[in-house]
Amino acid sequence: MYKPECKDSGMDRRQKVELFEVIRRGYASGETIQGLSKKHGVHRRMVRQALGSATPPERKAVVREAPRLGPVKEHIDQMLASDVKAPRKQRHTAHRIWMRLCREHPDHLVGEATVRRYVQVRKRELGLSGREVFVPQSYELGQEAQVDWFEGMAKLGGEVVKLQFFAMRSMGSGDAFHRAYPHATQQALLEAHEHAFDYFGGVFKTLRYDNMKSVVKKILRGYQRVETDRIIAFRSHWGYLSEYCNPASGNEKGGVEGELGWFRRNLLVPVPEAGDLTALNQQVLADCVANRGRTIIGRSMTIGAASELEREHLLPLAAEGFPIHELLYPLIVDGKGRVKVKTNWYSTSLWPGLRVMASVGPLNVKIVHDNKVAAQHPRCYGRGHEILDLEHYLDVLERKPGAMKGSTPLQQWRQAGRWPACMDAMWRELEQRHGKSKGTREMIALVRAGSSDGWDKLIVAVKDALRLGISDAAAVMHLLRMPDPEQRRQCAVALAEELQQYERPMPVMDNYDLLLTNTTGAIQ
Repeated sequence: MYKPECKDSGMDRRQKVELFEVIRRGYASGETIQGLSKKHGVHRRMVRQALGSATPPERKAVVREAPRLGPVKEHIDQMLASDVKAPRKQRHTAHRIWMRLCREHPDHLVGEATVRRYVQVRKRELGLSGREVFVPQSYELGQEAQVDWFEGMAKLGGEVVKLQFFAMRSMGSGDAFHRAYPHATQQALLEAHEHAFDYFGGVFKTLRYDNMKSVVKKILRGYQRVETDRIIAFRSHWGYLSEYCNPASGNEKGGVEGELGWFRRNLLVPVPEAGDLTALNQQVLADCVANRGRTIIGRSMTIGAASELEREHLLPLAAEGFPIHELLYPLIVDGKGRVKVKTNWYSTSLWPGLRVMASVGPLNVKIVHDNKVAAQHPRCYGRGHEILDLEHYLDVLERKPGAMKGSTPLQQWRQAGRWPACMDAMWRELEQRHGKSKGTREMIALVRAGSSDGWDKLIVAVKDALRLGISDAAAVMHLLRMPDPEQRRQCAVALAEELQQYERPMPVMDNYDLLLTNTTGAIQ
C-alpha cells in the first residue's frame, strides 16, 4: 500500500529544493504526475507543489495546546497586572510566578519552562519586558568620550583588595583608558581625567557622565544639573563640555558600559597581581596600549590607527594641570609629633606647636612647613587611624632609647614588613655587646643609615653582618657602603681605561743577560 509523503517526513529544506528541481525537469521531459509520484515516493500533492513553484512552501507551525497551563493562565495574568504599578525592581520574574503557582495551586502543577514561555509573551504585550529598541549612533573623531567607574579585585602585595577602576572611552576611535584607585573620590576622578588626557594626547569636546555624586549635586528637570564647584572649575580649565544621562539610564552611555565589561572579562581575569597600586596601574596602562592593536567588529582599522587620526581632532592640552590637591591650613603639630588631617593622624619630625599645611591628594598626604615637604604618607580613608613613620621619631628615641621597643611606629613597620627578623637579631647582638641603652642608640644609627643609603641595602648589610658574626654598627655601615661586585668591576674597567694612556712596551733585556753568562774572564 502506498504511504503518502513518507519521503517528505525526513527531508530538510535543501533536499526538498533539489527534489522540486528533479520533478520539474521530469515533468518537462514528458513524465506524468502519477509517474513522478511513484518514482520519487512522494504524494501527488507535492508533485503539483513542485510544478507550481520551484520554492517549497514553508511548513506550517503546529499550534500546541497547553492543557496544564489553561487553568492557571488567569492567575498568571493577575500577577502580571499587579506588576504594572509595582516598582521596577520589585516585579515578578517567571521563576517567582512558577514558585507561587506551585504553592498556591498545587492541584494544577505546570512546568517552569511552560510558565516562562507564557510569561515572556504576556510581559511583552503588557509592556513589562524591559526590552527596548535602540538606535545605533555614529560619532565623529574627537567628538565625545564617556566616563564611568567600576569595581574590581586585585592582589596587591599578596593581599586581595577591592579597587575602583576609572574608565574613559573614546566613542570615535574606540580607544579606552583605565586606572585603579582605592576609592572613587572626587580627587581621584579629576586626577584620572588628567592621566586620560595625556594618554589620548588631547581633550575631547564633550564628556558624558552618569549622575555621580562627585560631579552632580542635584538633578533638575530634563538634562539640567547643579554641578559641584570643583568640576565646573576643572571643566573650565580644560575647555570641554559636560553632558549627563537620565537617572537609571545606563544605555545612554552604552559605549563605556560595554568597555567596562570587556575590560573586566579580558584584563581582570585571572585576578591581577602586583606589588603595590603603582605597579598595578603600570600593568593596566600597558594593557590599554596593547589593546590598541585590536580591531573592533565592523571597523576597517585598528583602535591604535583610529586613535592616531583622532589626535588631530582633539582640543589641545592645557599648559598646566589643574590644582587637584586639597590644601588644609593651619594645622598644629601635637605633642606626639602628629598632625590631624581630616579624620586621621599623620606623623612628622617637626616640633610640637608648629603650624603646618597639609596637601591632600587621592593617594597621599604631604605635611608642608616653610614651603618644604616635612613628611609624606599614603592617604588613609578610615577614621581615627594613626599613620606613623619610625624615621620621624629617631631624634626623640636617641634621647629616650627605652621607648623604642614598644613604640607604635615600630609596630606599624613590623606589620608592614619593613622591619624583618634580622633587624631584631642585630638589635639583640648590639644590646648584648653595648648594653640596652647604648645598643638601642647603635640600632637607631643603623636606621638613619638605612634612611639615607637605602633600606633594602641596609637589610642586606645586616644579614651579611650576622652571617659573619659582626655585632658592631660601624662594621655594618662599612658593609652597607662598600661597593657591590658589579660596582667594583665597573671601577676596575674605568681605571684600566684611564691607565691605558700610560702604557709603554716592555724593554728588551737580551744584551744585559749576556753579562750574567758564566764566561772566562767575565765579571762575576
